[in-house]
Amino acid sequence: MTDACGCGHDEPRNDDGELEEHEPERLWQVSELRFAALAGVFLLAGFIADRSGASDSMVVGLNAIALALGAWTFVPNTLRRLAKGKIGVGTLMTIAAVGAVILGEVAEAAMLAFLYSISEGLEEYAVARTRRGLRALLSLVPAEATILRAGAQVSVSPADLVIGDLLLVRPGERVATDGVVRNGRTALDVSALTGESVPVEAGVGDTVYAGSINGSGVLEVEVTTTAEDNSLARIVTIVEAEQSRKGNAQRLADRIAKPLVPGIMVLAAVIAIIGSVLGDPSTWIERALVVLVAASPCALAISVPVTVVAAIGAASRIGALVKGGAALEALGRIRTVALDKTGTLTRNQPSVVEVAIARGQTRELVLDVAAALESRSEHPLARAILAAVPEHRDADDVEAVTGAGLIGTVGGRPARLGRPGWIPAGDLAEPVTAMQEAGATAVLVEYDGVVIGAVAVRDDLRAEAAEVVARLQAGGYEVAMLTGDNERTATALAAQAGISDVHAELRPEDKSAIIARLRESRATAMVGDGVNDAPALAIADVGIAMGAMGSDVAIETADVALMGEDLRHLPHSLTHARRARSIMLQNVGLSLGLIAVLIPLAAFGVLGLAAVVLVHEIAEIFVIGNGVRAGRARPLPPAPTAQPTAAPVPAEAAAR
Repeated sequence: MTDACGCGHDEPRNDDGELEEHEPERLWQVSELRFAALAGVFLLAGFIADRSGASDSMVVGLNAIALALGAWTFVPNTLRRLAKGKIGVGTLMTIAAVGAVILGEVAEAAMLAFLYSISEGLEEYAVARTRRGLRALLSLVPAEATILRAGAQVSVSPADLVIGDLLLVRPGERVATDGVVRNGRTALDVSALTGESVPVEAGVGDTVYAGSINGSGVLEVEVTTTAEDNSLARIVTIVEAEQSRKGNAQRLADRIAKPLVPGIMVLAAVIAIIGSVLGDPSTWIERALVVLVAASPCALAISVPVTVVAAIGAASRIGALVKGGAALEALGRIRTVALDKTGTLTRNQPSVVEVAIARGQTRELVLDVAAALESRSEHPLARAILAAVPEHRDADDVEAVTGAGLIGTVGGRPARLGRPGWIPAGDLAEPVTAMQEAGATAVLVEYDGVVIGAVAVRDDLRAEAAEVVARLQAGGYEVAMLTGDNERTATALAAQAGISDVHAELRPEDKSAIIARLRESRATAMVGDGVNDAPALAIADVGIAMGAMGSDVAIETADVALMGEDLRHLPHSLTHARRARSIMLQNVGLSLGLIAVLIPLAAFGVLGLAAVVLVHEIAEIFVIGNGVRAGRARPLPPAPTAQPTAAPVPAEAAAR
């Protein structure tokens, strides 16, 4: 959820104290909003009845029903929190409503309850959305796992796996839990867990993790962790813990209310007691009650929600879904931005970027032979090579050599395609090294016993990545890159984007640990798109997910989702949130200033109840007008010139 949620809601629990399974998925399913709607109906009816000359008892009755409906959404919980020593803006609202009722201003009290119940309902909806996201992690674990017992294959639930079981993982299946390979070799797709953009080779003795997708080889994996303690379970644990931390933090209004509430109560008591001793008790007790109404956070209660609603609506128009007011506040405080690589800075679409050609050969022949072999392969790199060669010959007798490459015949001649080392690079050693240093995955092509070339496949940066990094740096943000990819690839791509602070070869828990360190010095946002990013998204002050490319887990765990694939939404959203937070603080300052002026005037009898209520109403109109300004999203200024920190050497240039 958002930083500083503090909406005052306890998470829905059953009689055993466990989290409820059913949570609102639509706005109308939020009970606070339903009560607010009913309160609004009765409040409107009371206003119409008052203007049409109905009896006072009818008007008061309608307003009292509106007050009861609105107050039911926060007063009981406020009292429970107060019993635990927790004071927030709900406490101020309750005190103000009670004071207004004692003085006969039931309509004023009902309006306060109506406005505050709406803001509470919106916060509850955002909290529920985030909790639901954790369930998407379950889709990464297969429904059944196959284990070998006494030479026979037995299907069991992943929850029933015990340490020491021998797990059989066929091609295309997901690994059910963490373990060590005891037999077989394959290429694992671990992009959902680590962000590694290309498959990772795994053989005997290598560790594999729950949720990884097996490639073409059959693996026998010895189980080393149970389902409750594997990599995915640790991701869930981190996310749940951080969401709880954020949920227990306080919002801006609550942080203000915490010292204000006891101060106002003490002041009102002092006015009533001293005034009663020195003068007419009824006069000074009434003044003390007027002081309570004067101190009511009417403008404060409405100013922040109006600004939030306007700003969130504008954010959606510039491509960002912001999940609630606390997320918007936190987004406006961000000063460090950590970016995931795969799918965030890059397009997550590997493509052929370079072709190195041996002497006497042609680029067309190298790609034709490579595509012919890959056309019969299910390897993830095959899509990139085939996309570069729409028309090609088909190879015959193609076989996959697990962890190495492919062999077959093309045009009646033997052909091989595979990793350097399995196929000697020979004269192409230098360009192959240049490819790897440029952040690409290199495969060699051998035809009729001769190495004819090398193909470099890389997940390139988004076209706007360098511009976005330059905008962020120009805006005073520190930028870092966090990735599970290898050091060489990460450094090369970071250099192209203009990022010097690079953290590579990270597990999900490593990313969250780095975010925790960054947060110690500056408010930090994490931008990611995969399951592997979920813990970091949760632990950051603000988690930002790439909406179109992101996994369900990343989108639901994050506080902000960038809709679409244009990364330029990121600096635009940050700039917009800064401005919205500035407007929010203006309204808060005005609200507090108003309270500071009204309290002494009410205490000394300069203003009576009617005048205090009138001033509050005028102030509410003013802060609403100011808050609406947050609904205008300003265009971004011209982009600064992006300056990459280094330029990788093109492989073809190295080949020449």
